Amino acid sequence: MNYKELSPIQLDALREVGNIGAGNAATALSQLLNKKVDMTVPAVNIIPFDTIFSKIGGEEVAVGVIVRVLGESPGNILFVFEKDTAINIIESLTGDRNEQISEMGTSVLCEIGNIISSSYMNAISKFTNLVVMPSVPAVTYDMLGAILSTTFIESGQFDDYVLDLETVFLEEDLKKISGHFYYIPMPGSLEKILNTLGLN
Repeated sequence: MNYKELSPIQLDALREVGNIGAGNAATALSQLLNKKVDMTVPAVNIIPFDTIFSKIGGEEVAVGVIVRVLGESPGNILFVFEKDTAINIIESLTGDRNEQISEMGTSVLCEIGNIISSSYMNAISKFTNLVVMPSVPAVTYDMLGAILSTTFIESGQFDDYVLDLETVFLEEDLKKISGHFYYIPMPGSLEKILNTLGLN
């Protein structure tokens, strides 16, 4: 599918899928952290692959939790935190503060990734009737551009244009709780989602 040819109705439908998934994920995150978590309206981004790195401040170092989406609509889910945010989240859940992310901290981030991505996928599954399930999460600590580029490539998206559904989670005082949450479908998955919604 050429992402540039998606119609406004198809883009709206994808935004709604992202909205339902991210709403579930924000609720799960809120319960986990025991504080109110809001979110921005999900954006459907169709961008040239070679601008990923430059567009998002690619040299900024970040913590990424990557979960593969398995089943009828495969892809990747990527949850990106700034390092300080990751350390704060680990501290709020374990009571320990460590300026480096320890093995325990990595386990905590994996569990958060698991809960959030499962919430997101369950919502998409109910909405589309497609069977999807998460893989075991992996945590990576690298430059943001490198994390994103790798995730797109692993999703089989390295054409001229790539697509993701992007949400920003916000704490009560409207500070960004992390960087971003990305759902990156593999080629073919988007057609399946749109087919279930009668929009392909």
